[in-house]
Amino acid sequence: LSALLAHAVAVVPGPEFSTFPVAKEDVALLVASDVPAEDVAATLRTGAGELCESVRLFDVYTGEQVAAGHRSLAFALRFRAPDRTLTTEETLAARDAAVAAATAATGAVLRR
Repeated sequence: LSALLAHAVAVVPGPEFSTFPVAKEDVALLVASDVPAEDVAATLRTGAGELCESVRLFDVYTGEQVAAGHRSLAFALRFRAPDRTLTTEETLAARDAAVAAATAATGAVLRR
């Protein structure tokens, strides 16, 4: 056993998981067609702050309800705190900050 332990690699710690519930918010943003969806997603992630667990693109729409040269990108935003259940106000503030960051960086407009 000593010989095996001498060549063993250190234990790699796994990710920590929160036992608190996730808060879900979806947003649809109108952006110019030449703006990469990943740029919008990265800006949403940064703008949402530390409570943002994930940002996932789930729909791209172009059609008569969207101006020519633009498209609608719909993202699923997931928020979670490691130590508490988020309030509605905290979730909405993080979502609004994410949208504001995307607007400033990419010219995105919240689709209503």
